[in-house]
Amino acid sequence: MGRSSIPEPVTAVSDLAGAWLPFRLQRVEERLVEVIDGHGERLAAAAGATLAAGGKRMRPLLVLLCAGREGGEAAINAATAIELVHMATLVHDDILDDAPLRRGRPTVVAAAGRSRAVATGDLLYSRAFAELTAVGSEDQVAALAAASVALAQGELAQRQDAFRIDVSAERYFRRCRLKTAALFECACVIGASRPESEREALLGFGRQIGLAFQLLDDVLDVVGPVERTGKARGTDLLDGTVNLPLIRARDHDPELATLDLRRLDGPAAERICDRIAATGATDQVRAEARERVERAKGRLREAALAEGDRELFELVADGVVERYS
Repeated sequence: MGRSSIPEPVTAVSDLAGAWLPFRLQRVEERLVEVIDGHGERLAAAAGATLAAGGKRMRPLLVLLCAGREGGEAAINAATAIELVHMATLVHDDILDDAPLRRGRPTVVAAAGRSRAVATGDLLYSRAFAELTAVGSEDQVAALAAASVALAQGELAQRQDAFRIDVSAERYFRRCRLKTAALFECACVIGASRPESEREALLGFGRQIGLAFQLLDDVLDVVGPVERTGKARGTDLLDGTVNLPLIRARDHDPELATLDLRRLDGPAAERICDRIAATGATDQVRAEARERVERAKGRLREAALAEGDRELFELVADGVVERYS
């Protein structure tokens, strides 16, 4: 992935860190290509298409930052493993949602069919654990396994809540902790062994920026520029997913609580997005995301990080909620 295709805030963090971080991020990209090759032409092509779609690489970036300048090849393997898990979840999510596009490109399920998409997601999962077990400790493998279980639980919770307009904020946040924040938490602890107090602080950092990341994704689903997000506004509504802007908007526009999400089409979903935005709910949720970022920064003070390193983490945290702003 060339520099021009590396998204913010990764480029900003790389510029501030110095040569070691861009070099390791590039090694992760190279390793991802190596790992998905050699498993049959059709699977390799489908996995390669997922990789070529790009992404923010936030999770491997966190792995490398937590491992630090001395992390070496083991940190590169861990960063590769966590991105493979993330890629696998995207492929499987697109199957469940019957999604036509991901980051502006045809999804694996749209281009190659359900069977090949399932096999591609399974391949990515298996290669992730093969990558980590080759060099990782038992604790690192256990952390990635626990995060993967949480992802599955979060997906099940989302499926159970599908098309339920009355989903509560409490249930929403529980789902997000499982489906999104768990992998951010994992990214902050599998890069290197740390004392328990530092580990807990970094877990807390990862949890808060993971939740902030999801909140901003919800905002972008309602008001995000399609040419930047790569998906139509209201995609969550069409999938039957009640996100936080809709939950907050119900308090200001009670008629939204009577929506039948199953009856929406694309134009209707966009009109609902306009109504949600008109209540101020997207601004409210964006502010909640920024509050999560400040909590994340507070957890950093509990970790023994050098001043320059803390600045890198804070830049990552800020970038989570300033995407496309």
